[in-house]
Amino acid sequence: MYDLHRFRFSSLTIAIFMGFSLLQHCSIQEEEKDRGRLQRFSRIEYQDPNLVVDLGVGLWAWPLPMDFDQDGDMDLVVSCPDVPFNGTYFFENKEGPGIKMPVFEKPRKLGPGSKNLQVSFVGGAAKVLGAGVEYLQFRDSVLAKPSELFPKEQLEKGHEKIRFSQWKYVDYENDGDLDLLAGIDDWGDYGWDNAYDENGNWTNGPLHGYLYLVENVDGSYRSKGRVLAGGSALDVYGAPSPNMNDFDGDGDLDLICGEFLDRLTWFENIGTRTKPIFAEGRFLENEQGILKMDLEMITPAAVDWDQDGDIDLVVGDEDGRVALVENTGTLQDGMPVFRSPAYFKQKAGEVKFGALVTPWSVDWDDDGDQDLICGNTAGNIAFIENLDGANPPSWSAPQLLKADGRVIRIMAGDNGSIQGPAEQKWGYTTLSVADWDGDGLKDVLANSIWGKVVWFKNVGSKGTPVLKGWQPVIVAWPENEIPKPEWNWWAPEEETLATQWRTTPVAVDWNRDRLTDLVMLDHEGYLSYFERFEQQGILKLKPGQRIFYGTNGAEFDRHNGIVKQGEGPLRLNSDKYGRSGRRKWCFTDWDQDGDLDILINSKNAALFENIGERNGNAYFAFRGDLSEYKLAGHTTSPTTVDWNRDGVPELLLGAEDGYIYHRPRKN
Repeated sequence: MYDLHRFRFSSLTIAIFMGFSLLQHCSIQEEEKDRGRLQRFSRIEYQDPNLVVDLGVGLWAWPLPMDFDQDGDMDLVVSCPDVPFNGTYFFENKEGPGIKMPVFEKPRKLGPGSKNLQVSFVGGAAKVLGAGVEYLQFRDSVLAKPSELFPKEQLEKGHEKIRFSQWKYVDYENDGDLDLLAGIDDWGDYGWDNAYDENGNWTNGPLHGYLYLVENVDGSYRSKGRVLAGGSALDVYGAPSPNMNDFDGDGDLDLICGEFLDRLTWFENIGTRTKPIFAEGRFLENEQGILKMDLEMITPAAVDWDQDGDIDLVVGDEDGRVALVENTGTLQDGMPVFRSPAYFKQKAGEVKFGALVTPWSVDWDDDGDQDLICGNTAGNIAFIENLDGANPPSWSAPQLLKADGRVIRIMAGDNGSIQGPAEQKWGYTTLSVADWDGDGLKDVLANSIWGKVVWFKNVGSKGTPVLKGWQPVIVAWPENEIPKPEWNWWAPEEETLATQWRTTPVAVDWNRDRLTDLVMLDHEGYLSYFERFEQQGILKLKPGQRIFYGTNGAEFDRHNGIVKQGEGPLRLNSDKYGRSGRRKWCFTDWDQDGDLDILINSKNAALFENIGERNGNAYFAFRGDLSEYKLAGHTTSPTTVDWNRDGVPELLLGAEDGYIYHRPRKN
């Protein structure tokens, strides 16, 4: 018989058990809802139990580092506010305390996601705050029990186009109660769109990110206005992400703030613990220079991650990854020195490549199965290898492609994005793969945030691709007639193609003359045919011809649906500036009638059926979305596969969350 007296459960143990049971039940319900919403879409999986990949959620990671399961080690809870991966996820650390870079378990969904979540530690307990609220009993209830702390409108009024409102607890003046710090950005001066002069200088103002103190006065919160630094209002480049801790170990509380871009700013407390005074900000740096994250829209959270007595930073990136920025415990010029970001890893589950992934299905390594070449927001291009040709396949981790031996990364820089310098680290690569130069090897054709169409020549061998650096596609424009979007501040170089940003350049032999042509949006958003020809031994493109006509739905809006009915050239985006372009699409014989139809991004993917040619023009009828369910935030990116090898194309869809969705054909 068992001695029942040996099994004594504390109330804490019972509460933990009941809490996990509730969360498991909620997680199962959420997963069932997700499956229903996807309507036969499923995320493709690595299918390798031994594979380790970058830890990540969908677009935009809001990390909440804490010992979530109360087993003595640090776990990661990460909230993702966007679609279709919206949720708050638990990444369990099963490697135990003291492991600086554990390999986390696959994510488990706890509930819905939200932006602006911040974690504060009060007496060692993790408290999760949103804009003006605390989420009570977060571990058991996640975001279900918001409790207002202070009306956020009192601080947010007067700000324009707020995107970040980040609140934290802190005992600001060391009087034993909890005050609030609120970091709120302001996009009013920036204005967002189309403000370059003819030299590429941004003529609007910068982003602003201010910090407010809301003091606890006898149990009631009162706004004390903006926090000062260097004698004036603390102001960073958007998204302040305030962290007030003793980072330099001198006994008072300093500030480290994030920003919309990729840097972290240190504000030293040159006052006292009871009367903080902050010096002018300095960017954190180490021996490698100013410390920068890989992407932008960063969300730092302060915590002693490695439990070594100093305060580290756990930082989320726009693409859903999370990094440790470790405090070395040393000072240089009075400022704490942090190590460069080290991105956390997890056991591989579902295939992901950054955010706004743009897959293209092709047998890249010539081994008889369909691999994926993908772009993303960061401006990288990756090879995701099909390892077995099965249905569904097993996949390798994304391998960043190199050109001339360097990792490919196309970025906007200070003036490459029509939406301004706040987007300088984005690239938005979108691509197709074909033998562009007729040498029998597959090359990569790419467009990006710039709207400059380039290609990477394969100088390797069959089965072993090696890429050279990018070069522009060549177009034989009439003299002094090189078109460009009217809002581009820069002029394209001679014989280059400048078109709308973030639109897929589809390489295809449209006229079947054994020369690879280009079909894509032109500078005004019309789907155009750039015919290939040879001139004095050089392959060039003819200027685009608008030969693709719609019998209905001649214009498409930015995200979903039809704008204008009626016959005319297919204008797939008639918007201007930042709302232009953004069309991800591919050709495929979807209805198996021997001609090429169009699949295009919509709330999932929409079909334009090819219904024949007349007078040299190809006519397409809009047939609507392939599913009623929304997988798009900004966009999706369709390609096709034939994993069951029945000759019928199946839909593969890259989504904003960076995951890749498969939808088989109906039987």
